[in-house]
Amino acid sequence: MLHLQNLSMDFAGKPLFTNISWHLKKGERVGLVGENGAGKSTLMRIIAGIVEHSAGDIRLARGGTVGYLPQDGIVTRGRTLFEEGLSALADLQRIEREIAALSKQVETVSHDDPGYEDLLHRFGDLQEEFRARGGYAMEAAVAEVLRGLGFRQADWEKDCGEFSGGWQMRIALAKLLLQKPSVLLLDEPTNHLDIEARNWLEDYLKSYPGSVMLVSHDRFFLDQVCHRIVEVWNHALTDYHCSYSRYLTEREERVARLRDAKLRQDEEVRKMEEFINRFRYQANKASLVQSRVKQLEKVERIVLPPERRRIHFRFPEPPKSGRIVMELKGVTKGYGANVVLDSVDLIVETGERVALVGHNGAGKSTLMRILSGGDFLGGERIVGHNVALDYFAQDQAQILNEERTVHDEILADAPYDMVPQLRNILGAFLFSGDDIHKRVGVLSGGERNRLALSKMLLRPSNLLLMDEPTNHLDLFSKDVLLDALREFPGTVVFVSHDRYFVDGLATRVVEVEAGRLTSFIGNYEDYLAKKAQESLVAAPGKVEACFAPTQANSPSSPPPGSKEERLRQREADKQRQREEKARQKRLAELENEIHAAEAGLAQLEERMSAPDFFRDTDTARQATEDHATLTARIAALYDEWEKIGD
Repeated sequence: MLHLQNLSMDFAGKPLFTNISWHLKKGERVGLVGENGAGKSTLMRIIAGIVEHSAGDIRLARGGTVGYLPQDGIVTRGRTLFEEGLSALADLQRIEREIAALSKQVETVSHDDPGYEDLLHRFGDLQEEFRARGGYAMEAAVAEVLRGLGFRQADWEKDCGEFSGGWQMRIALAKLLLQKPSVLLLDEPTNHLDIEARNWLEDYLKSYPGSVMLVSHDRFFLDQVCHRIVEVWNHALTDYHCSYSRYLTEREERVARLRDAKLRQDEEVRKMEEFINRFRYQANKASLVQSRVKQLEKVERIVLPPERRRIHFRFPEPPKSGRIVMELKGVTKGYGANVVLDSVDLIVETGERVALVGHNGAGKSTLMRILSGGDFLGGERIVGHNVALDYFAQDQAQILNEERTVHDEILADAPYDMVPQLRNILGAFLFSGDDIHKRVGVLSGGERNRLALSKMLLRPSNLLLMDEPTNHLDLFSKDVLLDALREFPGTVVFVSHDRYFVDGLATRVVEVEAGRLTSFIGNYEDYLAKKAQESLVAAPGKVEACFAPTQANSPSSPPPGSKEERLRQREADKQRQREEKARQKRLAELENEIHAAEAGLAQLEERMSAPDFFRDTDTARQATEDHATLTARIAALYDEWEKIGD
């Protein structure tokens, strides 16, 4: 489908890619990974024809097309949303107009006309092409994609210029998906999508007929969509034919092997250099010295990937709070005629990790602002005993003072006793050396978010309210934030559109929908399973039953918020945690067994590859049987690993 041949690219006088040869097959879905600045986005722009490469060729299969979605910067206006979606199918619309014109022409041309037969053939061919390419379902296809990406039907007649930047990128993505290019290039397609839209896009891309190459900081999305990971590093591409999670393991193993090989190579080089320096001026050793010099020149030096700098931090030890950390009773909040929260109740207990979910505009951020102390129209907000809260707003990184340096920005909020620790805190968030003297205004989105998060370490809090803390963070920073929040002994209420993050942290999911709140014990996977189960048992015409609290499904269940219900929920949570712990333990055991079996198989295959191995028939027969046994065992282990891991 796509072939890069000896591709090279220089940027600002430095090589970005050097003699890359790489092939993308039809139907493959590839995740592009690498450090910031490695060249992932640049490579996509080269393939899309936006940036000119320095040398080499890019070959696309005959009739193939390339579609590219950048991270941001696309703005559309002047047409309604639905018209803009249809414009992506301009070729089909052209065929439709020609069919209409030919239809009128057929009615007026006589059967005896010499061109009548050709006219009928052209009319029939166009109709067949129109049908085969889905022309009769154009409007339905546009509607499906717009709905999948989160647009309501009420939005379809709005001018595109009325939509904000995030929704503009959704419009661009919708058009690209409708065009169905042979090679689809997506640079951070999930940046502006909520969880529901991400789930829809995952399913869409899994069955996409062409090839897909994407960059994403959403680990779950990469695991679900991509079956091949390509690492951009050291001016080259390294292939891993596996999921992203498996890539992390395989990469560590590969780097460990490289490190060992480099140690051996360095030792050999050192010995050759010592020999050369020792005997350089001895005539009787001249030929040996020249031989060593030539050997040294031929050595291809092994280059190790740079050690990935990661955030390492722990939240300050919080003071102990009461059992009930926060309670809302009959809280109502609206904006004009739009009631976002309608007499909602919510109890948050100490130690909980509560994830708020719901589509964009459902009221998640509004609820977070109320929990943090924001105003509301009616009801009651009750703060528990000895609660000290800290609030990370969705736009927290945007309200930093752009004129200050990184150090001055954190200093401005620091208590006096924390001032000596500021450099350590900034260092934990990858601000070291001259980085702390950068102006906030020149920081990237990820750097701003890290700086905003670092401020949460200035004061001990036992309730963290975090609205989209993972925005603009790379995959590694998200993992470390997740680890820090797992270790945090206090209470966390958070909003995130990163499903891996929600799955890894949440002990309870609260759905914000149609002005109401519905609680589900467990993580996002558990929430989806319960939603699916409720949808199956819901009676026709009573869709609202799907959104009713779980407790209401049984008359014998204790009332919501009661002591009995809280105890039941806590016990259910403990049971789920015990099961998850056992599952993770078995997964680790299986991974160790797989690693040992694969190592044994590799050793056996290395022995069998020797030229004279099969001369001894008894040994060869035994080795063949061992090979079959090991292969079957590895397959069985992987089968169990996949079943438990799903």
